[in-house]
Amino acid sequence: MAKAKQASVSARLLLEAGDVDGACNRACYAMFDAARAALIVSKAPVPPEIARTHNGLISAFGLHLVKNGIVPNELGRLLNRAEEIRLVADYKGDAVEFDDACEVVVQAERFVEAMRSQFLT
Repeated sequence: MAKAKQASVSARLLLEAGDVDGACNRACYAMFDAARAALIVSKAPVPPEIARTHNGLISAFGLHLVKNGIVPNELGRLLNRAEEIRLVADYKGDAVEFDDACEVVVQAERFVEAMRSQFLT
């Protein structure tokens, strides 16, 4: 979870510096790290090779934590949306709007805090 928190802080700093793509990338990784930590703490039966991929992690999070009602559906949707925006920022060459980046950074902060408070307290 410490890695998730650090990525979230980095996302905020990058956003404030005007690096929209970098902010989206770090925000998404903050959410991935928090989701991975939640799966580990929940003792979900996720093979390590599945949790190493973006799609595998998102699927496992949805299957073991969202679908079972442990985590609200909305947080599962936020994780999916962050991945969509990260793909645009990192690979597609399209511009991510500043407002969209702001939204992703705020959502990542919210997601990380929700995972921390639910699974580590």
